Amino acid sequence: MRKSLFYSISFILFVFPILFLLYKSFFGVWVWGSPDLGEPNARAWKLLWHEGEFLDSIGVSIWIALIVLALNLLIGITSGKAYAFSSFRGKAVLEALLMLPLFIPVLVVAIGLHITFIRYGLSDHWLGVALVHLVPTIPYSIKMFKTGYERIGSKLIEQSTILGGSAIQRLYHIELPLLLPSIRSVLFLTIVISLSQYVLTAIIGGGNVVTLAMVYYPFTNTADEAVMAAFSIVFALIPIAFYIILEGCLTFILPYQQQRGRKKR
Repeated sequence: MRKSLFYSISFILFVFPILFLLYKSFFGVWVWGSPDLGEPNARAWKLLWHEGEFLDSIGVSIWIALIVLALNLLIGITSGKAYAFSSFRGKAVLEALLMLPLFIPVLVVAIGLHITFIRYGLSDHWLGVALVHLVPTIPYSIKMFKTGYERIGSKLIEQSTILGGSAIQRLYHIELPLLLPSIRSVLFLTIVISLSQYVLTAIIGGGNVVTLAMVYYPFTNTADEAVMAAFSIVFALIPIAFYIILEGCLTFILPYQQQRGRKKR
């Protein structure tokens, strides 16, 4: 009963919207009272394909998302562990300051960082865009990994230290496998947030760094819903494909995950 309810809700919330957008991308908008749905056509997809910066923007977006994800994992794991196991003066204040970028208007943050990036030559460059995408993602990553380390506890890590395990061995054989739920959450959330950034990318990139969001949002002013539906499908499938590929990589990279997959089969 619970599985049926779960699958039904999942279909309504995730699968049905994709199928509906797919229908609209080929049939367009059905006019009320029209006797038929009309003939399907790939006009919207052809328009996107011939859009000058569409394919290039996908590559740029994926590259920036990978850089942002790598930095989030690095900073999130190290900072999350420090917040979970270390006690120091001002810890609560630092945790509160960590969440400030989520409450400060994005435009204020972007303009302030833009001035700094101009001085260091990071403005109008993909690296500057990747770094500014850390602003809305790093707070979530640190919080998730902090919770993950608190769930693991310090005793298990202390036992491995007593048994002579090095820091790298502890990270690879104990921490990363147990942090897998946090890694999955950070993976998906980081990619989605990075791909959807328009204001930060526009200000720091200065129009020279064209991501998928930069191409997508101008299309929201069009009345052609078939094109918007096709564009939305691409936008939705990229993070899903990202997640599936990286999930497969985690299965082979992290220890014990491949054996678990075989047991489930």
